Amino acid sequence: MFPQVETERLRLRELTRKDAGQVFACFSKEQVIRYYGQEAMRNLEEAEALIDLFARSFQEGRGMRWGIERKGTSGIIGTIGLNALVRKHKRAEIGYELHPDYWGKGYASEAVSAVLAYGFQDLELTRIGAVVYLENDSSNRLLRNHGFQREGILRNYMYQNGKSHDVYMYSMVRKDELL
Repeated sequence: MFPQVETERLRLRELTRKDAGQVFACFSKEQVIRYYGQEAMRNLEEAEALIDLFARSFQEGRGMRWGIERKGTSGIIGTIGLNALVRKHKRAEIGYELHPDYWGKGYASEAVSAVLAYGFQDLELTRIGAVVYLENDSSNRLLRNHGFQREGILRNYMYQNGKSHDVYMYSMVRKDELL
């Protein structure tokens, strides 16, 4: 069963095809995906395919992606997840995005805190990593504010819009999280 996680203002829940419109609303916006490593979505079918990919990833134990929903409302404002989940090695990578209408309100920070707690406590992970474009100041700041350590630069690691991009590799390990 897909885990639901709640915070003070948010409910992190399983994505369904009913969310395709909101997924498309996020992933079709250039300002959302410019540091995401994929091209902007062009149609609703691409959003449905992404939701199906997230569902398969969960079923196969490779990751989980929650829809971020504000309590008292219906419809998602973004997604967050643990990708590249390898239970044997107790590690995963966190990834997230929000619709621009919800930027700067603390929702991403609240969702990141909840997913970190879930990963370290419920999944008993020892490492959660993150890969972030060098130019993505907001995400770099968010991760550092949550205690992630920058490990280095992965050169030409992401390819998007016909160009390769360098990224920072971040991590938080269980002992960091417990401090």
